[in-house]
Amino acid sequence: MRINNPALRRLWEYAVITFGSALYAICFNCFFQPNYISMGGFTGVAQIVNRLIPLMPVGVTVIVLNVPLFLIGVRKLGLGLLISSLYAMAVGSLMIDGLNMIYTFPPMDPLLATIYGGVLLGISMGLLLSVGATTGGTELAARLLKLKLRHLSIGRLCLVLDVTVIILYALTFHSINNALYGIIAMYISSLAMDAVIYGSINAKMAYIISDHSREITEKLLGMDLGVTLLKGKGGYTGGEKNVVLCAFKRSQIAAIKASVMAVDPKAFIIVCEAHEILGEGFGEYSPDSL
Repeated sequence: MRINNPALRRLWEYAVITFGSALYAICFNCFFQPNYISMGGFTGVAQIVNRLIPLMPVGVTVIVLNVPLFLIGVRKLGLGLLISSLYAMAVGSLMIDGLNMIYTFPPMDPLLATIYGGVLLGISMGLLLSVGATTGGTELAARLLKLKLRHLSIGRLCLVLDVTVIILYALTFHSINNALYGIIAMYISSLAMDAVIYGSINAKMAYIISDHSREITEKLLGMDLGVTLLKGKGGYTGGEKNVVLCAFKRSQIAAIKASVMAVDPKAFIIVCEAHEILGEGFGEYSPDSL
């Protein structure tokens, strides 16, 4: 959502953070904690450290591990990241403890907990990252790694970090089943996270090959779509022809196919997924974008 007023935009961002933190708390208390499924992240690292060094409490260890990450994050991404992420950490932690005091969720089928917990975890993390916040831990680490590894999605980076922690957790506590369920949950969460972050800007593009490219172009321009004409040559006939290239949003695909078929029922249409499109009518480039 694009909001021009700075105060309203900030209010909207913190509302999203609050909602995302609430989803995170529900996910942890309902699906992960009662079923003993590892969530990875710095909590898993802290549990490993606590096992090896009992004098280091889990909560304190999580804070200690997050300090250097937050310092790097402030330097790389600005003070806004620190404030919003500290707010997300505080709200999420309070909601986890508060919900646990009010109601204790019973265990359920581990597979159901893994699937639905993974989806809800990915949605909550995606909401936080979409407004520039994290709960610290692997999400913040992935956000920083994204600055260097631009070709990887934020969900994939989180998946690699979380799975690494889960494997170390399994080796330390000798809990293989827990680790296997945790890896499945983290994979599902990475897909859900990418869907939240990138889903709104995903689009499609079409290559249209026809002897009536001029009429098709006029139809598409009449729909306020951008069109580019590429020079093509038939491999079998050797004939020269224009290839119409058009980028569009998912909701427009049916109208585009109908318009093309109305002009030339024999037109050859290739529709492709476009992970991201930048430019007028689509997304805008930002140096710190995910």
